[in-house]
Amino acid sequence: MPHSHPIELLRFNTCGSVDDGKSTLIGRLLYDSKSLMEDQVEALEKSADITGGGQINLANLTDGLRAEREQGITIDVAYRYFATPKRKFIVADTPGHVQYTRNMVTGASTANLSIVLVDARLGVIEQTRRHTYIAALLGIPHLVIAINKMDLVDWSEARFNEIRDEIESFLPKFGAFRDVKFIPMSALSGDNVVDASAKTPWYEGPALLHHLETVYIASDRNFSTFRFPVQWVNRPNNPTNKELHDFRGLSGQIASGIVRQGQEIVILPAGIKTKVKEIWSYDGAITEAFCPQSVTICLTDDIDVSRGDMMVGLDNLPGRSGDLQARVCWMNLRPLTAGKKFYLKHTTQMVQASVTQIENRINFTTFDAEPNPAALGLNDIGTIRLRTAKPLIFDGYETNRLTGSFILVEQGTNATVAAGMLFPPLETARPEYADFAI
Repeated sequence: MPHSHPIELLRFNTCGSVDDGKSTLIGRLLYDSKSLMEDQVEALEKSADITGGGQINLANLTDGLRAEREQGITIDVAYRYFATPKRKFIVADTPGHVQYTRNMVTGASTANLSIVLVDARLGVIEQTRRHTYIAALLGIPHLVIAINKMDLVDWSEARFNEIRDEIESFLPKFGAFRDVKFIPMSALSGDNVVDASAKTPWYEGPALLHHLETVYIASDRNFSTFRFPVQWVNRPNNPTNKELHDFRGLSGQIASGIVRQGQEIVILPAGIKTKVKEIWSYDGAITEAFCPQSVTICLTDDIDVSRGDMMVGLDNLPGRSGDLQARVCWMNLRPLTAGKKFYLKHTTQMVQASVTQIENRINFTTFDAEPNPAALGLNDIGTIRLRTAKPLIFDGYETNRLTGSFILVEQGTNATVAAGMLFPPLETARPEYADFAI
């Protein structure tokens, strides 16, 4: 029987300024792709009858959260799930206000694609630039600029081109998105959201949903370098089951790459070389596994391995250092100053760390890095230097979003105060790897 491929999952986030139509857009995608429960549709249609005109307010689907937000119950990121026959989707709806930059960083950190909404009347504003920059910073490969409310500028091709040209003028500063799509639309009336619109004969591209269903995401993951942070040592210790009596496996989620039975690997930081004896998944023994599968790996040698260790392939080894350079988004009301100590959570381990220097802060008007600021304030993004109590095994964020990212946790309160992206390790940060203990 041929193995059927699971339906691909696309994670995307929507961002834009307040009232750019994010809630309406997500509501439109859910409504037109028939992803709503019958009772939700009935409630929407009832409210449309009450408000008169029979116009369904799609924003009501997501805006129930806004009322809670206004009462001071901050909902960080609202996630919505929907599916079409071609793909499953998880959408993170992040708030538009400047003070919610940190929420956008959270919602976008795992996304394949980012939709930045632009109000066709207002054009490019600071939020547009900030959100596009953050999407680039977080390494999101695919970008959609949804130029919304085109009905309010009479579907003007000239206006669409003007906004596109302005965004294209600063995109090169941000490094490489794999692809960028500009889509003219009206989320309110559904033009170019799920179905192509007759009102934009000058636009030859796809409607948004078609693009979401077909954008090529198979190569978004890093399959070339094997990284496996150990979450726990799996010892069932079941005296009644003789087969399991001596079972000892290492469980976790594959962060990148592929692992095969019989493959030579290295356990870091100890630097001990061994081989993969067996790979177990939820469905039983398998001969190979790849990211982002969660598996249990058994080794041929009885090596002391614990949570926080990392299993890696022999090619393209990660860095190992206690001196780190990283870009961070600061998420706390109290500013970050040099000398402060934190817990740093990286993959499956937590280490003590101190910030030794704040190198720069990004100016969101020019996107230039302003050197040596006194502090980083709430929602600031900048580059810092850190020293950790013990060396981290890491990659640069650009090559591996999982082993290249971390969070800083405030000691005492346990509040998450920063999200960080590590710079690639220096060559001097790859020591002692040549001569593994065998």
